[in-house]
Amino acid sequence: MKTNDLHIITKALEEGKVILYPTDTIWGLGCDATNEAAVEKLLKIKKRDNSKSQVCIVGNDAGLNQIIKEVPALAWDLIDETDQPLTLVLPDSKGLAKNVVADDNSVAVRMIKQGNLQKLLHRFRKPMVSTSANISGEKFPVHFDEITSDIIGNIDLIADLGTENMTNKPSSIIKIEMNGEITILRK
Repeated sequence: MKTNDLHIITKALEEGKVILYPTDTIWGLGCDATNEAAVEKLLKIKKRDNSKSQVCIVGNDAGLNQIIKEVPALAWDLIDETDQPLTLVLPDSKGLAKNVVADDNSVAVRMIKQGNLQKLLHRFRKPMVSTSANISGEKFPVHFDEITSDIIGNIDLIADLGTENMTNKPSSIIKIEMNGEITILRK
């Protein structure tokens, strides 16, 4: 099923379903990042093991505070200053499914600042997992027609949120420690 109705998409997420949707970067798979069973279902679709942590997306400051015990000041500065999608790996996560979080309790998180995806996150009021819509190890899809039938045949819903805000490339990733130390993981 394909829909642009935010109520239907939100209900699917609340029910633990996996959606296919255009992120701010590329086409992605998403689910409720607080629902361990939903995350496990998403990982099975991707044919990815549980050893890697997942990227979460939030739609506002409150969403970030909901999943990070103490957001480093530098993280707020970077979020405020960037106009490109930026994923931050932050310490001391909370309230997320254990199969979302890294062994050191850090989590990768990106704040969505505009568009229908931001509206969906505002309505859902929880973080979502956001991972590329491909089988693990294969090329990530920039356009909908690049998504394989292995993915489309196993998701619960296609969220037609529009692609006008997509950059068509993965986000930069920066790890920030509480002491302000940063590591650039992907430019």
